[in-house]
Amino acid sequence: MRKKRDSDSFSIAFLDIMSCGFGAIILLLMITKSSTPVAIEISELTPEASISDLQLQLFAIRGETTILNRDLNAKHEQLSAIKDRIARLNRDLENVQGRYQTSNQLSDETEDEFGKLAIARQSLTEEMQRLLANSAAPQNNAVAGVPVDSEYIIFVIDTSGSMYNTAWSKMLAVIENTLDVYPEVKGIQVMNDMGDYMFDSYRSDWIPDTPGRRNQIISTLRTWNPFSNSSPVEGVTRAINTFYSPDKKISIYVLGDDFQPGGSIQEVLRTIDRINVEDENGDRLVRIHGIGFPNIFQTNSRRFQQSAYRFSNLMREMTRRNGGTFVGLEDYRL
Repeated sequence: MRKKRDSDSFSIAFLDIMSCGFGAIILLLMITKSSTPVAIEISELTPEASISDLQLQLFAIRGETTILNRDLNAKHEQLSAIKDRIARLNRDLENVQGRYQTSNQLSDETEDEFGKLAIARQSLTEEMQRLLANSAAPQNNAVAGVPVDSEYIIFVIDTSGSMYNTAWSKMLAVIENTLDVYPEVKGIQVMNDMGDYMFDSYRSDWIPDTPGRRNQIISTLRTWNPFSNSSPVEGVTRAINTFYSPDKKISIYVLGDDFQPGGSIQEVLRTIDRINVEDENGDRLVRIHGIGFPNIFQTNSRRFQQSAYRFSNLMREMTRRNGGTFVGLEDYRL
């Protein structure tokens, strides 16, 4: 009976311990229980929708960039066109100023010549008048008004397409007439406006003046067509630098029809002045004449006609400074 009572006491004690243990665990859980997660912001878009929206924004930015680049390129092109126009206007202004200065100079020279002529007429003696009345005017003493007084002649010919394809026959006739005016000279040379010689065998040397050589010059000229930049400065400077000699009277004949925009008339004149200097008497080393062909004026292109005006202005001033004469032909045809 005592043994049964002891077993019941042990069971009750064990249950008390277990109850206390479970109570303690529950109390610990209640103390350490974490709060439930709280949503800060609920996204209304799925990740896929967000990526799609960002891609649309990227495409929009790229489109705006393309438009801005296109507008920028258009502005650059517009600026380049404006700069080109300013350059053309500056060239046109230079041409107008050159023509104005040349016109004033020609006007002053004409008045001076008329004054000198009047003085000369008034100072003629009876003996001079008698001699003039009895003397016959010499024939072929000029080429279209160009004085002929040299022992050596050099032809500097524009071989550009506008000359070769239009005025070449007229140019050949002018060369023949010029040679006819000089019955006999000590030397001839032919080069184009780039300074290229027609006969390589006579490079830097004079071509002997014989009837056979004259015929050969005309025959070769008929098909001679080297490259040309429509600027006489290279040919004239080479002719002076190569052939000038203080014991020789030399005339250079420049034959052409235009002087292309891009070159400066004043720079060409300064270059020739540095080379063809004056002597103690005020005379130049060589005499420079010019003959202009009007074939450019047959075109309807105002741009090409401007180049013909530039050539005329250049040659008028170049021949005036270098003791020569410029003649503008009225027709490019025979």
